[in-house]
Amino acid sequence: MSYKALKNRIYTAMNYDEAINFLFTQLPMYQRSGAAAYKDNLENTLKMDSYFGHPHLKFRSIHVAGTNGKGSVSHLLASVLQEAGYRTGLYTSPHLVDFRERIRVNGEMIPQDRVVDFVEKHGQLIDEIGPSFFEMTVAMAFDYFAKEEVEVAVVEVGLGGRLDSTNIINPMLSVITNIGMDHVAILGDSLRKIASEKAGIIKEGVPVVIGKRQESCAVVFSEKAKELNAPVSWAGDKIRVEQIAYANRYQLVDTFREEQLIFEKVKLPLAGPYQSENLATVIASLEELRKGGLKIDDESILKGIEGVIGNTGLQGRWQVLSDKPLTICDTGHNEDGIRSVMSQLLLIPASRLHIVIGMVSDKDVDNVLRLFPSDATYYFTRASIPRSLAPELLRDAGAVYGLKGSVYADVKSAIAAARENAADNDLIFIGGSTFVVAEAI
Repeated sequence: MSYKALKNRIYTAMNYDEAINFLFTQLPMYQRSGAAAYKDNLENTLKMDSYFGHPHLKFRSIHVAGTNGKGSVSHLLASVLQEAGYRTGLYTSPHLVDFRERIRVNGEMIPQDRVVDFVEKHGQLIDEIGPSFFEMTVAMAFDYFAKEEVEVAVVEVGLGGRLDSTNIINPMLSVITNIGMDHVAILGDSLRKIASEKAGIIKEGVPVVIGKRQESCAVVFSEKAKELNAPVSWAGDKIRVEQIAYANRYQLVDTFREEQLIFEKVKLPLAGPYQSENLATVIASLEELRKGGLKIDDESILKGIEGVIGNTGLQGRWQVLSDKPLTICDTGHNEDGIRSVMSQLLLIPASRLHIVIGMVSDKDVDNVLRLFPSDATYYFTRASIPRSLAPELLRDAGAVYGLKGSVYADVKSAIAAARENAADNDLIFIGGSTFVVAEAI
């Protein structure tokens, strides 16, 4: 249904479900359609930005890119800024349960009526420009942040960086978490090529924090930063986060700056092993923000870290869904993400391991599946999006690596089967795709 047809129906105003259905079904959406929905230019974004009066100029911003970790880093930064007293916007993607997760102010999702109002008022513009779902969502977020008078917005890149719709902002800090092999059909088939796309968020004179020094990528970032006179630093070179205790729902960590203890026994409510690296990136980024004039004391940093889930609604990162049997889900979905998740998963004592897995068809399935243990019981399934890989194909691909299990038509039935088969002292893991985790939650 086009916007014109929607407006011409019997009712005088659309409701929230109708507005969301319009956005999901009428606009090209990468999460649903893959590369066909990706725009390789900023033309539509710039047109919409002009139409809305350049709202991104009305608030300070922090831009976060990277292959893995950018969501966690964005949430942690926003949580600390909230604790420091700043009215904070947070834009992330994709959402897991509710579209409104993408757009938050001080942790609160954009109200349903504001979404409806935006679609109703600007539907004609949508018909005229024909933006993608992501382009439209970015415009909605920036317009909302400006109207809500946020002081600082943390803006997560959707895909890549250079041509991402968020890249019209001129932030006070750019952050790049790490580089891995993902979205190779769009971003390039080597780490250097992907790094070049991520480096596209580096701006003239704006400091940039790189999370992890990777020799194949460091020269790319250094050259781009030098070209733009942007001060560059690597978080991993000066900040070290050491795990001192672990539980399924949190970890205790000590944080060091150049081997001097700065935060002791911090309770990080994100138990995934990769979160130590993310936290180092956050600490280094906060130090740059302090240099840039933001007032962020140590107490706010600690409260922001420890309260990140409550403050910003972060989900899907090593999230415990139940205790008996222990059931954990994680949104890691590429080679680097799965390698980190598997390293932690195999350390948890359990009689048997059950893995509910689904993937999307445009991922490097073989390099991911080879990282999974062959002694687990598998429940091959698919999320309810067109991009999802047929579970029969996933099962056949897994068999090459000794992964054995059954096929299930949907995530719900796969999880139900795993729970029926699992004893209280077994472990169930749900993952392989962000969309599988979304349906599990």
